[in-house]
Amino acid sequence: MAFNGPVMIESGALGKVAPYLKEQGYRQVAVAADETTYKVAGERLEQELKRAGIGARTTRIEPDRQGDVIADEASIVQLILALRQEAAEAVVAVGSGTLHDISRFAAYAVGIPFVSVPTAPSVDGFNSVGAPLILRGEKKTIGAIGPSALFADLDILTQAPDAMIAAGFGDMLGKYTSLFDWTFGHLAGGEPFSREVYDRTERALLSCVAHSEEIGRRTPPGVETLMRALVESGFAMLQFGQSHSASGAEHHLSHYWEMELLRLGRKQVLHGAKVGIACAIISDLYRRLAGERPELFPEAHRAALTEAISRMPSGEDIRRLLKQAGGPTAPEELGIGRELLERSLREAHLIRPNRHTLLRAYNESD
Repeated sequence: MAFNGPVMIESGALGKVAPYLKEQGYRQVAVAADETTYKVAGERLEQELKRAGIGARTTRIEPDRQGDVIADEASIVQLILALRQEAAEAVVAVGSGTLHDISRFAAYAVGIPFVSVPTAPSVDGFNSVGAPLILRGEKKTIGAIGPSALFADLDILTQAPDAMIAAGFGDMLGKYTSLFDWTFGHLAGGEPFSREVYDRTERALLSCVAHSEEIGRRTPPGVETLMRALVESGFAMLQFGQSHSASGAEHHLSHYWEMELLRLGRKQVLHGAKVGIACAIISDLYRRLAGERPELFPEAHRAALTEAISRMPSGEDIRRLLKQAGGPTAPEELGIGRELLERSLREAHLIRPNRHTLLRAYNESD
C-alpha cells in the first residue's frame, strides 16, 4: 500500500501543515485534539489555518469518567458528528496514538482524508491504516485509512512528557518478540511473510536500541531517531498490508490488560509502557519454552526457531533498556497484579485468534 504524501520529521514541521493544506486546495478543515494537545499544537495550527484562508475548527475529544481520552464509540461519534456539521474536507489529527485512531476511523467513515501531526513519539501507529478501537469494551483493530501526510515537529516532540517518549521506546522494543512470533507463525502456521518487511522493521528496532542512551536523555537526536523508527515501523506495516511485523504476543498481553482496566473502571496506562513490559515477559517465557517444550516447534524448523529465540534479548536485558529510557519495567508499576498477569498469559492469544504466535501454540498444547 503506497504512501505518496510528504513525511516531515524536523524542527518547525508544524508550520508547514497550513501551506500544504492550502496547496491541496482544502477550504474547510477540522482539527482533532484533546485539551492537552490543543494547547501544545492545536491552537497554533488552527490560527495558522485561518491565516492561510482555510476554515478551521477544533474538536476537543472528551475524556471518559476516568479522565482518559480513549478510542471508543463515544469519541468516534463525537468526531464524526463534528466533521459532518462542519462539512470538513479533511481532518488533522493533533496528538498521540489514541487521537490518531479516532481520527483515522472518523475520516474513513465520512470519506475524507486525514493528516497526521504527532505531538509525542509514543507509538508506531501514526501512519498505519488499522485503527485499534474499544468497541463494547473489546479491543478490535478495524481497517480504516492511513494519513495523506505526516508532519512531526521535533521542537514539539522533544518537549513531550518523559513517560510518552519512554512508551514509544517500549513500543519499538516490542518488535523483538513480534518479529519472532511472525517467524514462528510463518514456519509453524503458514502465515504470509516478507523478508524485506522483516528486515525493515528490524533495522528500525536496532536503530532505537543503538541510541537508547540518547533517547533516555531526551536529546534532540535521540528523539528524532525514535520518531523515525516509529514511522518506519508504520511504513513496514503499510508495505505488508498487515501488522505481523509489529504486533505479536506482547501486544496481545497489552490489549488484554487494557480491556481489563476498562472493565474495572481504572485509568488507562500508556500503550507502549504495557508493550515494553509485556515484551520482557514474553521473551522470558519463550526462552524457557525453547528449553522445556521443544515439541511446540515443528521438527523441520526447530533448529531455526530455537536459534531465533537465542538471539532475542532476555527479559532482564529488555528491562534494562526500558529503565535506561526512563520507562517502567514491571507489571506491578502499571497496576497489573499477579492474577491478571497469569490470566493474560493463558487467554491473551484469543484476542487475535488468527495469529499463530508461540503463546497461542503453548496455550493450545495443553
